Amino acid sequence: MSKVDIIIPNYNGVRFLSPCLDALAAQTLHDLRVIVVDDASTDDSVALIRERYPHVELIALAHNGGFVRAVNAGIRASNGEYVLLLNNDTIAESRMVEALVTTLERYPQYAIAAAKLLLFDQPNHLHTTGDGYGWNGVPFSRGVWQADHGQFDAIAEVFGACAGAALYRRAALMQLADNAGNVLDPFLTMYCEDVDLNLRARRAGFRTIFVPQARVLHHLSATGGGVLSSYYCGRNFILVWLKNLPLPILIKSAPQFLKAQAHVTFEAIKHIRGAAARARLRGQLAGIRDAWHVIKQRRFMPAETDNLNEWIGR
Repeated sequence: MSKVDIIIPNYNGVRFLSPCLDALAAQTLHDLRVIVVDDASTDDSVALIRERYPHVELIALAHNGGFVRAVNAGIRASNGEYVLLLNNDTIAESRMVEALVTTLERYPQYAIAAAKLLLFDQPNHLHTTGDGYGWNGVPFSRGVWQADHGQFDAIAEVFGACAGAALYRRAALMQLADNAGNVLDPFLTMYCEDVDLNLRARRAGFRTIFVPQARVLHHLSATGGGVLSSYYCGRNFILVWLKNLPLPILIKSAPQFLKAQAHVTFEAIKHIRGAAARARLRGQLAGIRDAWHVIKQRRFMPAETDNLNEWIGR
């Protein structure tokens, strides 16, 4: 059994796989098991892994089911003490895994460690130094687009982690899994699945720490984005908010949430000729349509209300 199982979901990402996997081979922590879950790619991803990376464990799914399904398949195949979720379009610096593991071992009160993601095309600019969640129901990345001047170079507690590069105690993930063993919510399909996980983790009492020494370059939205992102963000912002916030916080945040949704609708209508704008509107309508599905899943946890109150908006 390895200390760290690294789960890499992949769909038609052959151009990114070699840099990603080569960077993992150069890690200073060697007790790693790399699992690539290929979501029925139509490019040469599977052939590349089989031919050039025989040490990598490949799970080749027969049918494309989306990002969440692929990640859940990888987590179910894992058995290490830690699980590292990593996007296929990332390049990790050599000490990344070691820095994340060392930090969680030094601070046992934390269950999740967030890496420092930098923009691949502008490596001196930040993508995220830990993720947050606003009172308007909109997730955000701490430090996003800022030039990196070391302003976030202190280890610190954050609301949650971007699952593009984050380490989890496997025991914590198993506590967050559903009866079918799914850690990420399959109903979300893709986008905001890590926001949902962060909220559920906070409600369950699991805390997240940001590790600035764990540096990762990220091709932002290289294998997603566009119409797909617009639709699922439009849908899932609504579903994640309805599903996860305890009733007192749901009521408190409702005015800001509704205002933010109205703004999204207005902007989409203004740009209705664009495919992404139309997809965003379809996503909002799908969120309203699917609301009852997540409302039925709600579990009110008044004891965790203060835990969320303290961190929303930070």
